Amino acid sequence: MSAPENELTGHEYDGIEEYDNPLPGWWSALFALSAVFAVFYVVYVHLGEEGKDLHAEYDAEAAEVMEIRFGQLGTLTADRDTLLQYKDDEKWLVAGKAVFQTHCVSCHGKDGEGLVGVNLTDDHYKHITTIEDIVKVIEDGAAGGAMPAWKNRIPHVNQVVLTAAYVASLRGTHAAGGKAPEGKEIPAWDAPAEP
Repeated sequence: MSAPENELTGHEYDGIEEYDNPLPGWWSALFALSAVFAVFYVVYVHLGEEGKDLHAEYDAEAAEVMEIRFGQLGTLTADRDTLLQYKDDEKWLVAGKAVFQTHCVSCHGKDGEGLVGVNLTDDHYKHITTIEDIVKVIEDGAAGGAMPAWKNRIPHVNQVVLTAAYVASLRGTHAAGGKAPEGKEIPAWDAPAEP
């Protein structure tokens, strides 16, 4: 008994004819859904919102662990010496960086280069004259609310201080594509205070 002509591929090898066996419909549908899902996955995971990638998730988790470890620090004070100490401490800056990546990148950019908000990587500042002023601006906001007050939104004072230390650490990094300097140039953070 021979097969109908339309079921054969017309390919014959050693006297064996090959049937045209199409893939099952469920397999083709699953393949098509996988291809569509892959497009959305790539856009979401690799091209998604700035600061919302796997590294940012890791930093956020690390920040949660840091909150537990805040017991080791006690309550930090927002003075010059504390901010200078922690602006170079990679172990604790991850907590400040996580807060920055969560709340600040939409205005200041991923690397502090400035988008709507000011560039934090140069030596010019609009509302800051000393390193302690960074904490005041984070807590109370600035520019008539253009920079919102975060004192009621960031739950722990240590997070505010470590975020200020992280912002202070961005100075001088001159991120690529940074916004033009705004405000006046101020001396380096560790320069002796003027009388």
